[in-house]
Amino acid sequence: MEFRWNEWNLNHVREHGIEPAEAELVILRARAPYPEHREEDKLLVWGTGRGGRLVQVVYLLDETDRIYVIHARPLSESEKRQFRRRYR
Repeated sequence: MEFRWNEWNLNHVREHGIEPAEAELVILRARAPYPEHREEDKLLVWGTGRGGRLVQVVYLLDETDRIYVIHARPLSESEKRQFRRRYR
C-alpha cells in the first residue's frame, strides 16, 4: 500500500493532533468490518494508533490506487465505547 501526502492533507490531519504515520498505521492495521464504504468513494477506518489511542481515518483511493487521507482524528468517548464493544 502506498500513501499520497501533500501539504493540504498533512496540515489537515495535524490540526486534529494526528501524525501521518499514525493515520497510516490505523489503515494498515484495519480489521473487519473496516474499511467501511462511505459516500463519494470514501473509506472509513476506526483503529488503534500510537500508544493505544483510538483514531478515525477517512481516505480515498486515487487514480493510481494510492491511499489519500482526507481526515483523521481521535475517537470521541462514545465512539471509543462503541469500538470496544465491537472488539470484545
